[in-house]
Amino acid sequence: MAAKLDYHWHLRKVMADRGLFSTTDLITLLDERGITLSSSQVYRLVVERPERLSLKILMALLDILNCTMDDLIEPTAAAGAGTATRTKKAVGAEAGVGDLRPKRARIRGIEQS
Repeated sequence: MAAKLDYHWHLRKVMADRGLFSTTDLITLLDERGITLSSSQVYRLVVERPERLSLKILMALLDILNCTMDDLIEPTAAAGAGTATRTKKAVGAEAGVGDLRPKRARIRGIEQS
């Protein structure tokens, strides 16, 4: 089974490294490259992690910031990637009691004298 991947979006950090601290600065730079986005769209692009991104916008960002895709997008392992192979544990096993569990009682016959 293939590993599940996720990513970190570093646009805000790359912008700050290049001296761009306002999302509105990016609007005019994108417009110069033929990409028209509203101020709220640019804000979401900078502040939030985009689920879908046009390649034209990505190429414009790379050109504006003079960076590579590796600078903007960092692949990471998905948070829930290891849950598929987990085995079931007995109730209380997650508490870490280990060898402190009581042993099962054996009922023996009653001796008569």
